[in-house]
Amino acid sequence: MTESWFEAPTLTGEHVRLEPLGHEHADALVIASDDPSIFQWTAAPIDTRADALAYIDVASENPDRVAFAQVAVKTGAVVGTTSFYQIDPAHRSLAIGSTWLSKAAQGTGINPESKLLLMRRAFDDLGAVRVEWHTDEFNKQSRAAITKLGAQFEGLLRKHRQRLDGSWRTTALFAMTDEDWPAIAPQLERRVRT
Repeated sequence: MTESWFEAPTLTGEHVRLEPLGHEHADALVIASDDPSIFQWTAAPIDTRADALAYIDVASENPDRVAFAQVAVKTGAVVGTTSFYQIDPAHRSLAIGSTWLSKAAQGTGINPESKLLLMRRAFDDLGAVRVEWHTDEFNKQSRAAITKLGAQFEGLLRKHRQRLDGSWRTTALFAMTDEDWPAIAPQLERRVRT
């Protein structure tokens, strides 16, 4: 069932719906990119429709990535993106990332529920044994959010990715295993409900 690891089913929660990212989301992504600071730590800022289309094309052309638009259930507005990447069915592992949210959606239930939906898909549906997160070592907001999900910090990967300005970032690596998931799932579900 290797193919199922590369499928992008629509995943729906109380706050957010994750749907396969496509060109139809381009204009909405421009609207969602409501503050340049949300792209401080990424290599692909979105400012124009052309930027959004290029972002979508890069995501869809990567054979090891499954990208989703994050849609606020209450309003139907696209508020950002998130992805599975480094998908490795043979070793039953993948990473969650390439996530950004509009400023207006930050601090709401959207991000934790988005991660809950993705982790259910990874652990419960696909049978993953390991899920990873990668972020810039200096991105305190992202590191705190990943830790709050219940992922464990595993170390630093030096000169791991190139930043937009050409400098090399050290990546903070976090992970969760299938052994961690049964205790974390109910905690995250409670957090999303409150």
